[in-house]
Amino acid sequence: MVAAAFVAACEAELDAPKPGNVHHFAPGHGMAAQDFIASARAAAPHITAPGASVGGRILGAVEATWDAVGQNTNLGIILLCAPLAHAALGAGGDDLARETARVLAGLDVADAQAAFAAIMRANPAGLGAAPEHDVSGTAQITLLEAMRAAAPRDRISWQYAHGFEDIFGLGRDALQDARRRGHDAARATLDVYLTFLAAFPDSHIARKYGLDLAQAVQQEAAREAARIRFAPRDEAFAIALAFDRTLKDRRVNPGTSADLTVAVLFADSVQPILASAHKNG
Repeated sequence: MVAAAFVAACEAELDAPKPGNVHHFAPGHGMAAQDFIASARAAAPHITAPGASVGGRILGAVEATWDAVGQNTNLGIILLCAPLAHAALGAGGDDLARETARVLAGLDVADAQAAFAAIMRANPAGLGAAPEHDVSGTAQITLLEAMRAAAPRDRISWQYAHGFEDIFGLGRDALQDARRRGHDAARATLDVYLTFLAAFPDSHIARKYGLDLAQAVQQEAAREAARIRFAPRDEAFAIALAFDRTLKDRRVNPGTSADLTVAVLFADSVQPILASAHKNG
């Protein structure tokens, strides 16, 4: 069930016209929606492997993705979803946020070394070298400690350092608000994505092009999100696709915002599974 929820979250994210990112409405950055579908299906058994560590889930999923599509389509997704899957499969309690915090606190040096190897295998754009705890070296600290060190410059690392606060707070709130307003799944996904893109500079853009451009895109996203918020679905999608074209013309990909969106959808699907397992266990 957790593996199916992971694939479903990855596929659902592609149904929304996320500006600058890959979706069913338009490819981008040398990738198409089918690459992400194939990646999700290849990664799922490893993300949810029985008895695996968080680091093992990450490394196995990245290696399977490369075997399937030969490129980095989902490193951020995997880094975010591996602890969530581990929390759900542990079923020690009925609240995913609390269980995820427990998982993060238990991360060790072996998890860090596996994650470092996965990141080097994926070789994300703009990776560069870190002043300390660089992923090209041997891990000397736990994965949580490594993520805390990287958190000021990377929003995915920030989730580890702050108990996945954006997932269980900002993102979940945006999803629930969209549902209260009667939006269908694709429109709700778009709202979640734009919420992230407007809330803080996308760290994938910042890593590749610098903070100034990331902040400029954040400001653009805030303006477009305001236009979209109360627009009818077709009009909202048209606005999003126009913004999509402007970002792709500049080769700008808000990949971190997309990764966070998948994690929100995955967490939303997994929470009932965890609650049911706790109730029946």
